[in-house]
Amino acid sequence: MRRRRAIPRGLRRGITLRMVAPNAVTAMALCFGLTGVRYGISGEWERAVLSILIAGVLDGLDGRIARLLRGESRFGAELDSLSDSIAFGVAPALVLYLWSLHAMPKFGWIFALAHALSCALRLARFNANIDADVQPHKSAGFLTGVPAPAGAGLAFVPLYLWLVTGEPLFRAWYVVAPWAGFTAFLMISNIATYSWSALRLRKRIRLEAIALAGLLAALLITDPWLTLLALCAFYLALIPFGMLSYARVRRQRAGEGTA
Repeated sequence: MRRRRAIPRGLRRGITLRMVAPNAVTAMALCFGLTGVRYGISGEWERAVLSILIAGVLDGLDGRIARLLRGESRFGAELDSLSDSIAFGVAPALVLYLWSLHAMPKFGWIFALAHALSCALRLARFNANIDADVQPHKSAGFLTGVPAPAGAGLAFVPLYLWLVTGEPLFRAWYVVAPWAGFTAFLMISNIATYSWSALRLRKRIRLEAIALAGLLAALLITDPWLTLLALCAFYLALIPFGMLSYARVRRQRAGEGTA
């Protein structure tokens, strides 16, 4: 008589009630990302980009909700990675292809694939290192490369410029293709970028930071595309500072190790 294979206890119980909320938010992010593709197919570019940006906001919330409810799980981590790959890899790649890259002779689809593939590779690297004992960037409060939501937001910079100015140049494949390749490289690169844990506000400017966040929200509603351009420019400007900060941390650690 065959013996039944033992089922791990966690899998036998399924998803606990406190895990439902964060995983539901992750599923919403995935659906918003795919909805962006739907709008891209119909040529509604503003709605396409907004759908993917909303997916980015939801992606930033699901982990915090999970930690607040103590609903973190391996299931949630895997679902989050799958959602990110679709919402910030596949969806932006298809929107960019439908908007501009389809006009590029022969290689337009290759540049679209480069974005989707780089996003998937970045997430695979993150999952492979999630249980690693030694993670130099993470232990110092930095990320390795540009995260997937930020990569998707940066990839749309030519589209933001086109929406702001109406200038056909920004929709030209010879502008969009190199930019898509650049943002794809940023996602899979080994450069150190700032994470939220690396950004610490001084006590005397915390009220100013809250006021700035409120004004930023108002700007996003009033003039979203120009505001997003400013945010992307600010994020790109932070990358060299992040690299210098991490290099300084490495030198300090090396000095402590030889002391």
